[in-house]
Amino acid sequence: MRVLFLGDLVGSCGRDAVIRILPRLRQQHHLDYVVANGENVAGGRGITPKIADQLFDAGVDVISGGNHTFRYREIYPYLDNEAAILRPANYPPGAPGRGMVELRGLTVINLIGRTFMGSDYDDPFRAADELVAQSKAGNAILVDFHAEATSEKQALGWYLDGRATAVVGTHTHVPTADTRLLPKGTAYCTDAGMCGARDSIIGDEAEAVVERFLTQMPTKLPAAEGPAMINGLLLDIDDSTGRARSITRCDHQVE
Repeated sequence: MRVLFLGDLVGSCGRDAVIRILPRLRQQHHLDYVVANGENVAGGRGITPKIADQLFDAGVDVISGGNHTFRYREIYPYLDNEAAILRPANYPPGAPGRGMVELRGLTVINLIGRTFMGSDYDDPFRAADELVAQSKAGNAILVDFHAEATSEKQALGWYLDGRATAVVGTHTHVPTADTRLLPKGTAYCTDAGMCGARDSIIGDEAEAVVERFLTQMPTKLPAAEGPAMINGLLLDIDDSTGRARSITRCDHQVE
């Protein structure tokens, strides 16, 4: 099984780039599944049903979420009705949607961290225990851990080593160079990066971000446009064992 995981899609720039390049990537890498984090795809914050449908039509199989998933209320019923779009599983009970989806041969789990992310989320480690135990026997398990702190992401990777096929981080939008197989075989990367404007600050207009740092005023941060970069991770998984054989970066420039 070959799975492509795409880092946070940011704004129309990231969305359009993925829609353009994904058919070629699916063919080039003989992909079985594509999982993309879409919590920033609507104008840089949140996601809407219309945009989710565009991504599904383009070849994304599962959309994962994060701390901006609930920005637009129109997504709430969609989260309950569409199994292939996730929000972090460790939101408190009563939140719309679900945090795990099971496909043929693949389980995708979405979790959110608590360090520097707010304290209102349930424990992602114990949530991971429950969901991994619930996963269909024989399925590969891919975990999208949407978190700020590198240490928290690494800790979950080591905690799930040998139990999850892959633990990949999202949220910081900056790709990390630590792709590896952990000692018990779990594929790991601290952050997949983003799909968005190359000439930006984590996907937002650079000038607006710099102004906020200089003035400390609540400046609006529009999603940037221009040439795009695609940051992703390519997972090669042994179908018979559900364990990762390799994890490699899959990064592209899209003019």
